[in-house]
Amino acid sequence: MTALALLDYASVLIFALTGALVASRRQLDIVGFGFVACLTAVGGGTLRDVLLDRNPVFWLGNPNYILIACAAALLVFVTAHLVESRYRWLLWLDSFALAVAVPAGVSAAMAMGQAPVIVVLMGMVTGCMGGLMRDVVVGEVPLVLKQGELYVSAAFAGALGAVVAARLGAEPLVILATCAVLTWALRAGSLAFGWRLPVYRPRPPRM
Repeated sequence: MTALALLDYASVLIFALTGALVASRRQLDIVGFGFVACLTAVGGGTLRDVLLDRNPVFWLGNPNYILIACAAALLVFVTAHLVESRYRWLLWLDSFALAVAVPAGVSAAMAMGQAPVIVVLMGMVTGCMGGLMRDVVVGEVPLVLKQGELYVSAAFAGALGAVVAARLGAEPLVILATCAVLTWALRAGSLAFGWRLPVYRPRPPRM
């Protein structure tokens, strides 16, 4: 099994769990759980593959990804009531999913010989778009747009770190590890220590 396939499997599983947790917070039925979990799990990777013209899209070539997402949805459906703080679990699971999905996007783009800017963008798309779709569908403010939080910027930094490591001649596993560690460290720092980007502050108009 390739590194990209492993990353996609891990990303699908963890993102599916976050999608199901969101569904539990919205008190959806079992079909709603499955839909939101699958959308979250494969959304970013689908957009990545479409943009890169990878044929077939990863989950069409291997339906096991959908089965994993559905199994994750079922697991959360029967156990979510046991979790005391589902939102906290959601945030931290989502941070791990981001740290796995960004390297998956980077790996896919690098394998196709894409330019560095495309590699960075595909890492960001794979990491951010599934969660964005999840939050928009259930009517929540997307985590990627939370005021000042490091999310898209964490994905950008991780993907950029991978590009720099590749330019320095690092081994493929080192490149992906660099991407994952940078992405997760920044996202986790935002959650645990309140690391933020400056936000726009309106000023009175000049007379």
